[in-house]
Amino acid sequence: MNKAFFNLEAFWEWLASYAPHFIGAVLTLVLGFWAIGRVSMLFRKTMEKRRMDPTIRPFLASLISIGLKVLLLLSVAGMFGIETTSFIAIFSAVAFAVGMALQGSLGHFASGVLLLIFKPYKVGDLVTIGDGFTGTVKEIQIFNTVLVTLDNKHIFIPNGVVTAHVMTNISGQGIIGVEVTFPIASGKDIEKARELILRVGKECPNVLDTPAQAVVVDSWNDSDVRLSTRPFCKSEHFWETHYYLCENVRKAFEQEGVEVPPRPV
Repeated sequence: MNKAFFNLEAFWEWLASYAPHFIGAVLTLVLGFWAIGRVSMLFRKTMEKRRMDPTIRPFLASLISIGLKVLLLLSVAGMFGIETTSFIAIFSAVAFAVGMALQGSLGHFASGVLLLIFKPYKVGDLVTIGDGFTGTVKEIQIFNTVLVTLDNKHIFIPNGVVTAHVMTNISGQGIIGVEVTFPIASGKDIEKARELILRVGKECPNVLDTPAQAVVVDSWNDSDVRLSTRPFCKSEHFWETHYYLCENVRKAFEQEGVEVPPRPV
């Protein structure tokens, strides 16, 4: 009985000595994470006001947030009497073990740094990555590049995948050629169809005067002749121009009696 009482008394003494530290640690964590959120938000707004490259904003904001959280955890550890040097040693060992288990993630981080240094694309560029990922770059995060597709889907591509595959920056030069092919029935008036395609291109508000638009015979067979055109427009107007040409050339063919081959069943 005396032994149990002694243990209970020791427990209460231990609780009394560490309770203030525990309460202080909880309050520090709560207030610390709240403050980090506010600082991160302020940092993002500051970057926007100073018109910093939007490509690098999410990356820097993530680094600042992670760095502040590490400092917060070090502060909380110090409140329990854990020496910072010992904590750093333990943290380094854990980080090394986790790093060995997550080598791929570290590779994606390194690839993200390379993307920000060499800038093969920036936020707002229309790109194709690998065999089938096409979209507008929304963000370059620590581990991923975020693309937004034409149908507003968000694709998260690991940065290591980006650097390991062929990447085409469709809008890298500011202007882009919109290549569209129109089939007409074989033996019909090619010049008339060519004039109609050129006319629609001139009427399109997004098509640039230079380079000049041209219409050429791309291929032909017994059933059809395929006319190809590639007018140029600003990169951000690519899809809008593509759809304009497809719709209005088709209408012009119907109005002027240009026969198109039937679709194979």
